[in-house]
Amino acid sequence: MDKDKSIEDKERELTLRLQKLQQMEKEIKEKEKSIKQNEKAKKQVILRIAPSLWEEISRWADEDFRSINSQIEYLLTESVRARKK
Repeated sequence: MDKDKSIEDKERELTLRLQKLQQMEKEIKEKEKSIKQNEKAKKQVILRIAPSLWEEISRWADEDFRSINSQIEYLLTESVRARKK
């Protein structure tokens, strides 16, 4: 009988651990969803640049099949990544 009780105790313990892990997984997924939503929300900025720079960025964006906004965002993102290294 002791073995049966021991097995039952272990089963309860494992069930509790599983429930905790499932709760943690749920919390992680909620945090990831929140982060993704924040990333989707874009901030608007006014940017004043020289016409010659605008033309260069425009040509580059065309080559990369991006809009000018996307190209500027890409350049800024790459610059931040490079800075972190």
